[in-house]
Amino acid sequence: MKGLFKSKPRTPVDIVRQTRDLLIYAQRNPDARETKREEKMSELYKNIRELKSILYGNSESEPVSEACAQLTAEFFRENTLRLLVLCLPKLKLEARKDATQVVANLQRQQVNSKLIASDYLEGNKDLLDILIAGYGNTDMALHYGAMLRECIRHQCVARYVLESQHMKKFFDYIQLPNFDIAADAAATFKELLTRHKSTVAEFLSKNYDWFFAEYNSKLLESSNYITRRQAIKLLGDMLLDRSNSGVMTRYVSSRDNLRILMNLLRESSKSIQIEAFHVFKVPYSYFLLLIKINHPTSLAYLLQIEANFNGCLPISKLIKKMNGLRPTRLKSSRKLLPLNPETAIESTVYFKLNILN
Repeated sequence: MKGLFKSKPRTPVDIVRQTRDLLIYAQRNPDARETKREEKMSELYKNIRELKSILYGNSESEPVSEACAQLTAEFFRENTLRLLVLCLPKLKLEARKDATQVVANLQRQQVNSKLIASDYLEGNKDLLDILIAGYGNTDMALHYGAMLRECIRHQCVARYVLESQHMKKFFDYIQLPNFDIAADAAATFKELLTRHKSTVAEFLSKNYDWFFAEYNSKLLESSNYITRRQAIKLLGDMLLDRSNSGVMTRYVSSRDNLRILMNLLRESSKSIQIEAFHVFKVPYSYFLLLIKINHPTSLAYLLQIEANFNGCLPISKLIKKMNGLRPTRLKSSRKLLPLNPETAIESTVYFKLNILN
């Protein structure tokens, strides 16, 4: 007889539905009686923990793919994601962390071999506006930032953010005085500019002028050492990617851009020097190679650079300085042409560089 009164175990679908109802309650009843509200919120926190346990597993069991698929399908069937994002500020800290992990995991869950989170977000892009705006809220920035980075896994999301006015805001977010928030914004910025190669190449080509004007002035020439170091590293990741070869050629053809790179080469920080070296070495190697085969355009190019700097430096001296930088890491994508001062033409072509004297 005892077994007749046992409560039926809740399915993943049941938990999602009950979570949705509790989120609706939290959103619509901010002034409810304190005791009742605490009871409802406590139940909500418990449900969010259960959702996390289903998706990630626990110390006793691994996640079950069928249960994860059921949970994911129900979660995106209605507006549970929207409710969770909107109600996040109303949750206590631990529940916010759990909710952030739930949202992050759902971006990778497949239902019938399909990432249904991508379709949902494509139809609810205003949620991305909320996540990005979260960088302006000290309490919510890290939670919304983590969610946003996982959403950027979907190409449609990355394209939306890149093409929106939000991209300009990241140059300010990265320089926020709160170190943790600034670092989180920088991580999201990097994800946007490196994950989806074709989308990034299209964005950089279409928005070259304003983007690199902001990038140079606000990041590469920032007074903040960490900002400069992250910026030159990301610049190398972007420009040395094959899909951005056209952008790289355009960037290094600018005397203003080369001036910035050369100033970074004189930094006291070896980390910044090495990253600037990686960006500078590609075009420099290329033009030296063309000069060796008497390519007139390349010689004229280097002479044009010469005319825009004060002070003289033979090419071989610059090469020796660059070769003196010993990177601690060297990715395969950065195996560049070696620079040999013995074969460089230095008798007629000099760089006018105060910064390297």
